[in-house]
Amino acid sequence: MDDTQLLRYSRHILLNELGVEGQEQLLASHALVIGAGGLGSPVALYLGSAGVGRITVVDHDTVDATNLQRQIAHTLARVGSPKAASVREAVAAINPDPQIHAVVQRADEALLDELVPQADVVLDCTDNFHTRHLINRACVRHHKPLVSGAAIRMDGQLSVFDARSPGNPCYACVFPEDSGVEETRCATMGVFAPLVGIVGTMQAAEALKILSGLGSRLVGQLLMIDGRDMAFNTIGLPQNPQCSVCGAPHG
Repeated sequence: MDDTQLLRYSRHILLNELGVEGQEQLLASHALVIGAGGLGSPVALYLGSAGVGRITVVDHDTVDATNLQRQIAHTLARVGSPKAASVREAVAAINPDPQIHAVVQRADEALLDELVPQADVVLDCTDNFHTRHLINRACVRHHKPLVSGAAIRMDGQLSVFDARSPGNPCYACVFPEDSGVEETRCATMGVFAPLVGIVGTMQAAEALKILSGLGSRLVGQLLMIDGRDMAFNTIGLPQNPQCSVCGAPHG
């Protein structure tokens, strides 16, 4: 690190849990953020401000006026711009250090198989189960840690799925692909603006801990957030031996 970086990251360096070594690990790391909306905004801003060296942001959508209530990386001036590019501008305005790669494309299987192997951590900031399952399969296939967040109405969820160690559950262990879970979208159900900030910020925190070598205690745990009462509850998540993605019969 040069003198400018030592000053910029001084409050991290003062932490016993991070120090110079941990900050240098962040600077050498690559995070893949899929989704540049309500969750992806605080995720990208905090990863960027914390000094993660490379951040790839994937989103096929454009900024809409209805996004601005909660998607804090975007501005009124960037309505109509690609969300991934807007996030790149927002991060660069805070910290010029990270290399931000904006991918204006839907996250399909081919794109994930290209991008996931390059990343040190993957953050799922999407809002639909089909894409979530594609991300989960790619992370299991390429043995990459996945930080998964969700928020709708006044309720949030957060978990870390780490395919690098056998016996850990994956996203499909908790939400099977054939479960027939009803899709709920912010556009029809609404979402409390600060809730996506809470969940996204916690996703960033878990990713930073993983990247800096601290690890995450949310592996195999599901953190549930009740925004009405600001109540936090955690439940254990065992691996499903019959899981179609990570179960033993399927490798």
